[in-house]
Amino acid sequence: MAIFVVQPSPPLIGEIEIGSSKNAVLPLIAASLLTGETMRIDRPPALSDVEMLCQVVESCGGRVWKEQDQLCIEAAELVSPTVEDAMRRMRASVLVMGPLLARTGRARVALPGGCAIGQRPIDLHLKGMSALGAQVTLHQGAVELSGTLRGAVVYLDTPSVGATENVMMAATLAKGATRIENAAKEPEIIDLANCLTMMGAHISGAGSSTIVVDGVEALQGTHYLPITDRIEAGTMACAAAITGGNLLLRGARADHLRALLFKLHESGVEVMDYPGGLRIRGRVHEPMEIRTMAYPGFPTDLQAPMMVLACTTPGTSVFMETVFENRYMHAGELRRMGANIRVEDRMAVVEGATALEGARVQCTDLRAGAALLLAGLAAHGETVVEDLPGHIDRGYEHVETKLRNVGALIERVEHPNASV
Repeated sequence: MAIFVVQPSPPLIGEIEIGSSKNAVLPLIAASLLTGETMRIDRPPALSDVEMLCQVVESCGGRVWKEQDQLCIEAAELVSPTVEDAMRRMRASVLVMGPLLARTGRARVALPGGCAIGQRPIDLHLKGMSALGAQVTLHQGAVELSGTLRGAVVYLDTPSVGATENVMMAATLAKGATRIENAAKEPEIIDLANCLTMMGAHISGAGSSTIVVDGVEALQGTHYLPITDRIEAGTMACAAAITGGNLLLRGARADHLRALLFKLHESGVEVMDYPGGLRIRGRVHEPMEIRTMAYPGFPTDLQAPMMVLACTTPGTSVFMETVFENRYMHAGELRRMGANIRVEDRMAVVEGATALEGARVQCTDLRAGAALLLAGLAAHGETVVEDLPGHIDRGYEHVETKLRNVGALIERVEHPNASV
């Protein structure tokens, strides 16, 4: 719900504090429904997705409040969520399904939406709940589930992060042992498992393709600090490389970003791993080949920022998007800025070193919006990024402030009083 005005910027120099991971915090909020005791989450990011999921939790009967730098949730009594509009707008809202079903034996959730980056059905979530013994019924744009959950073998056709999280949470209170095969391996899965373990769950194998959960009678509240956001860190690393800067990304973890850091190093950027973060220095000199894959492969969420980097790099770079079928919408906006990008189905070919020109562009989804901000840093003339749906605020906390503090020439103009 803002317009960002970006001017060509000097090399970004300084430090950026990486915030808590959005994709880790959202399942932690959902996990708070697994106990009637208080869950305390340290350093919650100020993101619209976090606020919206808190609204969903409140509609489930939870009480949500802030204490200093903590998000506190207490869900003594539970009902199915009533804010169906919010659930349809936000894909992560489906994560309340498993906890509700596990604790109450019933759940009714509206079918979720999210960014228009391709089809992301919840069939794997439902398949998992069905394997655990739930009866599943689709009715008027919502799914209704009921039943007493029992441990089972759950095989995921693809290593879906959301389905792995949902099934893992539901299994914590199921009777007996659950084995999740072809599970997602993302750091956020490990983080959720660590938090659930602190709540009293018995979980092994998180971070591997097979997770085993031995159900327990009840879980307790806990106090948890989530991991930092690897996608924010990767985006800021791209910002440093695009401008030829020198940034220390405090809190960034190299072990969460191996695929990106390898590609940056391979293309000529200096990458230094420190105990407290990462330093990214210099500019890319060589074209790149990027193939997005499930973790630990190259993350689809960093494909768009890397495409901007490719636009500024001499030579031909090739991208293959294997995760989502409609995740090149930023390519059209970059072409409006003079980029030479050819898209053929899931492949994009970028002829780099063509000078980008400032233009008025539209934010089509969360990661595309961040990429367009980075493109504005490298373009000649003024770039205006219109983000009226508020995509960027869903995943980047105070992005313009963080960039401005290291030298970026960027301003935010709130809508609808924007007069750009």
